[in-house]
Amino acid sequence: MKRLLLLAIALVAGMVPASAQTLTKVKAGMVTGIDQIGLPIALERGFFEKYGLDVTIARPYATGVDALNALQAGESEIVQVGVPMIGAVLRGMDLVALGNYSGNATKAGSDATMAIIAREGSGIVKGDLSRLKGKKIAASFGTINHLYILATLEKAGLKPDDVTLVNTPPPDMTVALLAKGIDAFSGWDPWPIVAGKDVPGAVEIIRGGDVISYIGFNVALRPWVQANGETIEKFLAAVSEADQWMRKNPKLAAQVATRWIPGLKQEVAETAMQFNIQQADRRLSANNYRALWSAEDRLARLGILKSTFDVNAHIEPKHILKVMKDRPELFADLPPIPEAAAITPGYVFKP
Repeated sequence: MKRLLLLAIALVAGMVPASAQTLTKVKAGMVTGIDQIGLPIALERGFFEKYGLDVTIARPYATGVDALNALQAGESEIVQVGVPMIGAVLRGMDLVALGNYSGNATKAGSDATMAIIAREGSGIVKGDLSRLKGKKIAASFGTINHLYILATLEKAGLKPDDVTLVNTPPPDMTVALLAKGIDAFSGWDPWPIVAGKDVPGAVEIIRGGDVISYIGFNVALRPWVQANGETIEKFLAAVSEADQWMRKNPKLAAQVATRWIPGLKQEVAETAMQFNIQQADRRLSANNYRALWSAEDRLARLGILKSTFDVNAHIEPKHILKVMKDRPELFADLPPIPEAAAITPGYVFKP
């Protein structure tokens, strides 16, 4: 009888919704990019609560560098960053990538949310990247838009010294273009689209083009990762469900973006979201390891990095792989990962 009573209590407890249970608190951080919006969607749509989490999102940061500074200061426990992770690790920050917030598990190249915008009268012509030579171009040093302009220059047969790069936060790039303080900028959405609307005569010189393999990871410090495996899996499940909702409801997702990115207009958000959903894939594969490695390799070849690190030491795929296995329906609308790129726990990338 006692055993039956205990079983009944257990069954009732299992039926109690997450909102009535004790929720695990998590502090998360994001950047002012359209590709970061899966995080606030998970909050607004109740996906975090569904999985038993009480998530607080820190104010959107201008760049991933700022987000990592906040992580190190304890303002956040998990953040969404890409290229800035590289410099941080080389400076001694023990970071671990846990899943993508933006990227592509199915192919090598992916940069649909990136573009270079030039002002009218700059002498830069759409379709002719060689005209970038001698120009003053804004980028946020140490971020994905910095990597994108460097790769684009390589594509054009140019070197970094052939242009003047100006370190500029993305939200300030449109103003700099309007003031003619720069000739062009390399940016992630929504900022290229904002400039196209707000700067008379602005021209999109290039968008995407698989010039780089996008890197955008959910990142945390190793001690927190080692102590919070179950919480990480719940977090990744929640944001994966948010990503799927975003892919299926881009206009509604754009509305969410307007509430989290200061000054973002609905029209701009909707345009940007169409590019964003092309690479909203939380899964990890060998392609994502190669993306991080290739970013390091390019930055080292160009003399920007003096050293590199083993990407295997700073990516932990087991948590997202468990979510992929336990909840395949969250990824059912995505293309399958090619067999050659599929990974298992303990995977070791070899260049």
